[in-house]
Amino acid sequence: MKKLALLAFLMVNLVAAEIVWNDTYEQAQMKAKKESKPLLVLITSEQCGWCRKFEATTLQNEDVISKLNSKFVTVHVTRDKSIYPKTLSAKMVPMNYFLDANGKVIYSMPGYWSVEDYQSILDDAILKYNKGK
Repeated sequence: MKKLALLAFLMVNLVAAEIVWNDTYEQAQMKAKKESKPLLVLITSEQCGWCRKFEATTLQNEDVISKLNSKFVTVHVTRDKSIYPKTLSAKMVPMNYFLDANGKVIYSMPGYWSVEDYQSILDDAILKYNKGK
């Protein structure tokens, strides 16, 4: 019985790992200021196939989830539907903007990225954020 309970616990924890998205850009920016972390704004659109692939693959990776949750404050917005600064244009989606807590863009990267490439992008964003402090 104990083995069954342990197995159930482990399965729930594996499924429960997900990115902690803030509800709004404003909420994320306030949290970034409070926690002294860079802000990731992910812009997608409803009809974007590459966005769905990015969400279903790269953003489901445990290491990516862990890094995003521990090193960044995140918000996922939809182009043309969500409220976010107009300075963050998204002619191409998905679009990743990395900002400091004041809203200054420190790094940006358009497109779909594999797990390995996205890990490198996140590392670059952290380096650029730390250099700007």
